[in-house]
Amino acid sequence: MTVLAAADLSMFGRDPWWLVVGKALAIFVFLVLTVLIAIYVERKVLAWMQMRVGPDRVGPRGLLQTLADGIKLALKEGIVPKGVDRPIYILAPVIATVPAFMAFAVIPFGPEVSILGQQTPLQLTDLPVAVLYILAVTSVGVYGIVLAGWASGSTYPLLGGLRSTAQVISYEVAMGLTFAAVFLDAGTMSTSGIVDAQYGTWYVFLLLPSFLIYVTSMVGETNRAPFDLPEAEGELVGGFHTEYSSLRFAMFMLAEYVNMVTVSALAATMFLGGWHAPWPLNMWSGANAGWWPLLWFVAKVWLFLFVFMWLRATLPRLRYDQFMNLGWKILIPVALGWVMVVATVRGFRNEGYDVGWVILFVGGALVGLLLLALLGRRFATEHAPPAEESAAAAPFDPMAGGFPVPPLPTPSARTTAGVGPSRGSRKEDFDA
Repeated sequence: MTVLAAADLSMFGRDPWWLVVGKALAIFVFLVLTVLIAIYVERKVLAWMQMRVGPDRVGPRGLLQTLADGIKLALKEGIVPKGVDRPIYILAPVIATVPAFMAFAVIPFGPEVSILGQQTPLQLTDLPVAVLYILAVTSVGVYGIVLAGWASGSTYPLLGGLRSTAQVISYEVAMGLTFAAVFLDAGTMSTSGIVDAQYGTWYVFLLLPSFLIYVTSMVGETNRAPFDLPEAEGELVGGFHTEYSSLRFAMFMLAEYVNMVTVSALAATMFLGGWHAPWPLNMWSGANAGWWPLLWFVAKVWLFLFVFMWLRATLPRLRYDQFMNLGWKILIPVALGWVMVVATVRGFRNEGYDVGWVILFVGGALVGLLLLALLGRRFATEHAPPAEESAAAAPFDPMAGGFPVPPLPTPSARTTAGVGPSRGSRKEDFDA
C-alpha cells in the first residue's frame, strides 16, 4: 500500500494580513495582464502563421488593440433577451469567471523571498490536498457555461451548454488520472511538495505518458480549438454565449483565457519542475534563488500558451464523435493503465527496490504502442476500398456511421428527372 508523505507546509499561514492581501492582488493583476497580452499575442501569432498582418492600428504595432476592445465591450449596451431566466442569466458569467481565479491560490511562483523584510514563499497558500482543490475549483467553472446555455432560453446555447458538460466530464477523468500518477510518484498532493520532488529530474521525462495525456486534456478542458465544440460557430451560432453581450460576454472571454493560464501554470508545476530553472541555467548556483525562479515559471507558462495558439492556427475542429472517442477510448484507458504502472513502481520503491528506470521504459513502450495503434488506424482508413466499390458491393445503408444520410441520385437520374441539364447540353446551348 502506498502512503503519501506529509509535505512541509510550516512556511504557510504565517504572513501578516497586508502581505496576504498584496499576494492576492498581485495574482489578480498578473492574470488580467496576462490575458490582455495573450489576446494580442494570439492575434499576432495567428496572423503570422496565416501570412497576415494582424492588429496594427491602435497603438504602436497594435499593442493597445486588446485594451481598446475591452473598453468597447464595456461601453456597449448590455442587452438581456426576452424570455431568459434573468437571475441565472446574470449570475452565469460570474460563476464561470471566479473559479478560474481561485485555482491560482495554490500555484507556487517561486521559493521563499524577502518582501519588505518579511520572509514569505512566492505562493498565496498551500494545502495537503492542493491538487484536489484545483480539480474541484476548475470543475465549478463549467456550471457557469451550463447555466448560461440553459438560462438563455434558446436552442443553440442550450446545446452548447450540454456539449460543455459532456466535454468537461470526459476530459476531467483523464486529467485526474494524470494527477494521480504525479502525486503517487511525488508522495504528496501539495503543489509545493510536487515542485520539490522534481528537483533534478522533471516529471515530463519520468511520466511522459501522463504529460501527453494532460496536455491533450487541458485543451479539451478549456474549450479551445480543436476542441471548441461548445461554441462551434458553424453549428451553434456561437454556442453557450450567443445571447450575451457587453461586459457579460467579456467575462466569458476573460474566464476562457484565465483558464488557459491556470492549466498552463498547472502543467508547468506538475511536469516542468515548477519554478526550477531549466538546463543549462540550473548550473548557475543562483538560478533557483531569489526572484529569478519567477522568470522561469512565467516563461514556462507562456510556452504552453503558445501551444494553445499554435493548435488553433493549425488543426481543424473535431467532430463530436471523434472528440468523445479520443477521450473515452484512448486517453482514459491509457491513463488508467499508466497509473497502475506508477503505483507498482511506487510500491517497489517503498519496499526498498529502486526501479525508477522502469517508468521510462514502460512509458516509452506505452507511448510507442499508442502511436502505432493510431498510425495503424490511419493506415487502415487510407487503404479502405473506394466509396464507389463499397456502394456497388453492398446496398446503401442510410444509417451507416450513425448519421442518417439520404442517398444521392445518380447523374442519369438527375438528367432524366429534369433536375438540370447535363454538361453536354449546357455546351450545346452555349454554342447555339
